[in-house]
Amino acid sequence: MKHDDHEDNGDEEQALFARLEALLNPDPTTAPRPDSEEGRSHPNRPAGSPDSSRDASADPTKPVMVDRSGDPTGPGLMSRVLRAKRRPVVPTWAKSRSEFKSAGKGVASYAWHVAAYHAVRTPWYTLRLALQAPWGAAQFVGRSLRWVADAEGEPFRQASATREDVDEYLKLSRQRDRRVRWRSVIAVLASVVGLTTALTLYVLAPAWLLALAGSAATLALGRLGQPADAPVIRRAVEIPKATKLTSDIVLRALGSLGIPAINQAQSKGGPGFSFTAPITRDGPGWMAEGDLPYGVTVTDVVDRRDKLASGLRRPLGCVWPEAVPDEHTGRLRLWVGDQDMAKAPKPAWPLAARGSVDLFKPVGFGTDQRGRWVEITLMYIAGVIGAIPRMGKTFLLRLLLLIAALDVRAELHTYDMKGTGDLDPVGDAVSHRHRAGEEEEDFEYALADLRELRQELRRRAKVIRSLPRDICPESKVTSSLASKAKLGLHPIVIGADECQKWFEHPKHGAEFEEICTDMVKRGPALGFVLLLATQRPDAKALPTGISANASARWCLKVMGQLENDMVLGTSSYRRGIRATMFGWGDKGIHYFVGEGADARIVSASNIDGVAAERIALRARALREAADTLSGHALGEAFTAAETPAYDLLTDLLTVLPAEKSKVWGESLVSALAELRPDVYGQWSSEQLTSALKPYGIRTTQVWGVTEDGKGANRRGIQRADVLRAIAERDGKADAA
Repeated sequence: MKHDDHEDNGDEEQALFARLEALLNPDPTTAPRPDSEEGRSHPNRPAGSPDSSRDASADPTKPVMVDRSGDPTGPGLMSRVLRAKRRPVVPTWAKSRSEFKSAGKGVASYAWHVAAYHAVRTPWYTLRLALQAPWGAAQFVGRSLRWVADAEGEPFRQASATREDVDEYLKLSRQRDRRVRWRSVIAVLASVVGLTTALTLYVLAPAWLLALAGSAATLALGRLGQPADAPVIRRAVEIPKATKLTSDIVLRALGSLGIPAINQAQSKGGPGFSFTAPITRDGPGWMAEGDLPYGVTVTDVVDRRDKLASGLRRPLGCVWPEAVPDEHTGRLRLWVGDQDMAKAPKPAWPLAARGSVDLFKPVGFGTDQRGRWVEITLMYIAGVIGAIPRMGKTFLLRLLLLIAALDVRAELHTYDMKGTGDLDPVGDAVSHRHRAGEEEEDFEYALADLRELRQELRRRAKVIRSLPRDICPESKVTSSLASKAKLGLHPIVIGADECQKWFEHPKHGAEFEEICTDMVKRGPALGFVLLLATQRPDAKALPTGISANASARWCLKVMGQLENDMVLGTSSYRRGIRATMFGWGDKGIHYFVGEGADARIVSASNIDGVAAERIALRARALREAADTLSGHALGEAFTAAETPAYDLLTDLLTVLPAEKSKVWGESLVSALAELRPDVYGQWSSEQLTSALKPYGIRTTQVWGVTEDGKGANRRGIQRADVLRAIAERDGKADAA
């Protein structure tokens, strides 16, 4: 009895706690369905109210059904319709003037080639057909007699006779007799009509009609007498037969990747891939899109791109799996081209022969897998180009500099630390400053130029700040402001190949980094465009302050995840944007991030050295007409002595009191401004902090006394840190 009482008390306590929990946390989704037994037994109970009798007898170990068949499965129809992706009414290629023109040119070129090919060979066709006409006539007579005699049925009659099947043989024989009778009648009538028509034409028809009819009959008989293995007329164009992409082929290829979730789904009779749209023709290839199994991401497929190409039986350069922007990581978009992207014919660069550029407007610089032009607006960006050697990095940088050269307002500063002269076509023709090589004087030249540009950066900031709002509403350089020569706000484009030479310089590397970081952060709004290319995209070659703020990125083939993410951005590799998948033959093919879009695969226009010289000379002619040539292009000399040189660490040591171990940053800025007003006159304590970071000097809390005699704790630096930085720098310089 005591045991039963204990159980009753326990049930009552459990029911009490259940009622309290239901009252404190009412959940409408837990209300019983009206058609359920519970709902019928309590028709007047409000939805969501607790049922004490049910709670008291419920089994706590029984699983709770969280999915109810009667509940709504998702958003309503109208909500889904409004958010649905709508396919364009007019295809993209039809709305693009360039793509429509390109397609029209292709069709016209194909038709002209076919017509010309056969027109040249028409006499040979005629001769061969005439020589084959007798044999064709014999073939015609022989086939006609066989048809009249029902020769095609002879094998069946012989077979029935061999089997001694009398009924079947008699049936086939009677069928033959009927056929022979009516075919003989048709043959006789055709002969009479044919001979009568021929005689009539011979007597009444003019000579030209006889000649035409005789030629047509001769050619027809010649065509009939043509050997099967030696056709008279051959194809003018051998069209490669690319296999049509079907769902079976896609599923077979995905199943060959060795991904367990896909293989398990297919082994149980499922597809392992759910198509979200029909496979369609997309440019010179096929497009398939769908959802991978749960837990499988697009990166898993991208990692096995070579196996995917094998499963599709297509060259590696034809197979391009990628993630779908703004979708979950399991949504795969697979584009399979008819030709290898590296070998497919590319349209000529429109600016190669004619035209000029406005850097504030987009300009095409390459094509995607589908042959569509991809554009770049060089203003308001800083760009990074990364790749292993011999993949087209320098060609891409030169192409971007050629675009800048075709804007007569742009001032170019070009540096080729590789020293091979790849940038000389642009540098010698139009650049305001240009240098090729990695000697010490080359670094001094570049550093003096960058110091001068930093002063120009500060001047422009003052000009922008002084302009009225109606003239400069966005506090940045615009195309109209750049065209006003008096303001001096023309675009300035700096291009450096093998930029790691700057940042790894033992003596000046920190200053190079500090100036370039400042340009990357503040320069885009002030008309500066910094383009850096390197074959070693790591933390030393591309300091994080630069790579993290570059808004445009071009990544050709790289070897690892670190290099990939240094150029394309953190976690790009994890999201499936992997330049490691490019092959050795994919010269100039790269991932492009910028222009307000997600990463795209682009094949840059191939402008070789000869073409680059021709374009650069045309750009020079445009500048001569606009009277905007300056500096190196005019043969003017430039040396480091022309700009004020300074050593920040040495200057700091000069103004730091020997008796103080720590000094406030604002006090140091004032002292530096007194030492070199032309260099440090506009500096702030924040700018000093940023300039010291490349040297490894960090600010700390420093206690001091203000002018009114009160104590204060402010940011400052330690003298020991400056001494250490100077020792490390000079030690590296001596070692170098």
